[in-house]
Amino acid sequence: MDPTPVDSQAPRVFSQRYELDHLIARGGMADVYRARDRLLDRPVALKVLFPELSVDRSFVERFRREAQAAANLSHPNIVPVFDWGEDSGTYFIVMEFVDGRPLSAILKTAGPLSADRAADIGSFVASALGYANRHGVVHRDVKPGNVLITDEGLVKVTDFGIARALNTEESLTQTGAVMGTATYFSPEQAEGIGVDARSDIYSLGVVLYEMVTGRPPFLGDTPVAVASKHVREHPPAPRELNPSVPPTFEAVIMKAMAKDPAYRYQTAEDLRADLLRFTEGRSVLAANDPTVLQHAMAATQAVGAVGTLGAVAADATQAIPRHGSQPVDDPVPEPRRSRTRLYATVLVILLLLLAVVGVLLARQLGYLGGAKTFSLPAVVGEPVSQATSTLQGDGLVVQTQPQGSSRPTGTVLATNPKRGSLVKKGDTVTLTVAKRTAPAIAQVTVPPVTNTTETNAEGLLTSTGLSYKVKTVTNNAAAGTVIDATPQPGTSVNAGSTVTLVVSSGPGTVAVPNVAGETPTQAVADITSAGLAYGGTTNQASSSIGNGLVIGTTPAAGTSVPLKTQVTVIVSTGPSTVVVQNVVGSSASTATATLQNQGLQVSDTSAPATACTGPSSPGAGNVASQSPVGGTSVQAGQTVTIAVCPSGTGTSQPGTSQPGAGNSQGASLAPSGPGKAHKA
Repeated sequence: MDPTPVDSQAPRVFSQRYELDHLIARGGMADVYRARDRLLDRPVALKVLFPELSVDRSFVERFRREAQAAANLSHPNIVPVFDWGEDSGTYFIVMEFVDGRPLSAILKTAGPLSADRAADIGSFVASALGYANRHGVVHRDVKPGNVLITDEGLVKVTDFGIARALNTEESLTQTGAVMGTATYFSPEQAEGIGVDARSDIYSLGVVLYEMVTGRPPFLGDTPVAVASKHVREHPPAPRELNPSVPPTFEAVIMKAMAKDPAYRYQTAEDLRADLLRFTEGRSVLAANDPTVLQHAMAATQAVGAVGTLGAVAADATQAIPRHGSQPVDDPVPEPRRSRTRLYATVLVILLLLLAVVGVLLARQLGYLGGAKTFSLPAVVGEPVSQATSTLQGDGLVVQTQPQGSSRPTGTVLATNPKRGSLVKKGDTVTLTVAKRTAPAIAQVTVPPVTNTTETNAEGLLTSTGLSYKVKTVTNNAAAGTVIDATPQPGTSVNAGSTVTLVVSSGPGTVAVPNVAGETPTQAVADITSAGLAYGGTTNQASSSIGNGLVIGTTPAAGTSVPLKTQVTVIVSTGPSTVVVQNVVGSSASTATATLQNQGLQVSDTSAPATACTGPSSPGAGNVASQSPVGGTSVQAGQTVTIAVCPSGTGTSQPGTSQPGAGNSQGASLAPSGPGKAHKA
């Protein structure tokens, strides 16, 4: 199915963590999306249940229990469940995102697979089922749509335990995708009775059947019709549909699909062991199983053909009449006595076989003395850690011995005793383990991902066989632009390596730092460290900030500005100086204004009478003296004291009065206090 994008303007986010990307699959109970885990910054698969299931409280509770059980499974061939939850009434499951195709899609495009390829895929599925079954989880919905295969050939089984949440009886009455589920039902599932791990084995047998024939064993117009055939009918023999299927592989399929669970492989490990024997060119146990021969004959009779397992099956078909008729190649009836003797012989053989089975079963259960015995699980081909965990979980003591091999280091090459041998708790099993390193990993070149959009960069990396993660930073580049990558483009790295993309979130803002009192060098360092640019220096006198230190900045400290904004540094030149003007002889008001205009402070006081009498007296209300004197250099803001002649002082000319400045002829003058001259 082509990816269906989610609205890029407002993608939905579940639980404020999982952001939907695009729809990748639609099933019978949920839609599956590719999503991004914002917390861990990784792609995940998000399965969103249909609304009609989310409102069924009993289903939701069953679903919760099964999701928790599936989350406890950790196996290389099982898609792990990371999380599950509810958001606005919608329930969802979070799983590993597997970049691959379902087996169902491969079968639609490629048609029947070779028996070797089918056995290889089936062995990995059986390994996953065996692990889950040992941990108390039965899949219940093994089908091609739940088997994912990556481009590297890795096989992953998904949806463990989820089918248990669905009611089987209800699912048979539904249509659409549930039809596919009924196609792979075991007979006990179809009858609605209890199931165990052997139900998964039957379903895997159906999948093996479809892989080599190109179609399921039973077809029907409704799910109920298909389920009924699983219970009552025998399928056509695989070799009737595809003569190239080897008889031994057909035997494996027929044993897995036995109607009675007691006649199937009893564990998924047993099925996997026979599949591995087939791929290694060894004889399979199913070929020597008399029940398989009986099923093969039943299947042959169902299609009206002769022989499915070679000459032995053909002879058996001729020896047993069909539907009460005579054998086709022997029209002369046998004498009744000979036929009775034949039946008696067959009965004796069956009784002997039953007795042998009973003895073996009793011995295995520990009823015939000694500890309980069981068959050694199949662990050849597994990593030594996984094999050790499996065997120790069964109470066995594990030893290892290395052996040179082209297989990846740590792969189990053989066991002693061999797989299938009867063992008991406390027995020692020796694992032969490969010690050579795996073949060199392919090298790829990091593509040119900088100065492009995040989406384009992700596409380039994925098509090159690389993984990626994203680091977001504020930057003047447009939002969504890749501004850097680690490793750098052009670097040769291992295929599958992770490349970190540094992506701009757009320009940000920053507050101008307070650098008052710092040296210019330190101030520039603080400004650039804050993500701003140095915009030059200006000088300004200051009586409070020492010469050469920073007074402040433009823009001012604390102002919020965009990144890279230029900031000007204002540096103190120290206090400024002025030359005091001479104001002696000027009126008090004129002198005060003159000095204040120079940036000086003014303080006035009364001049002594001696300075205000005589021919050279400045006259009442005028400045007799000043301190500092005119022409003196002082700092701006310094105080200049002026001495003003009080009223009633000064000289008189004949026939005239000498009034004080600002006074009228004949006015009366009187002192008004120390240091001040006022009109009366």
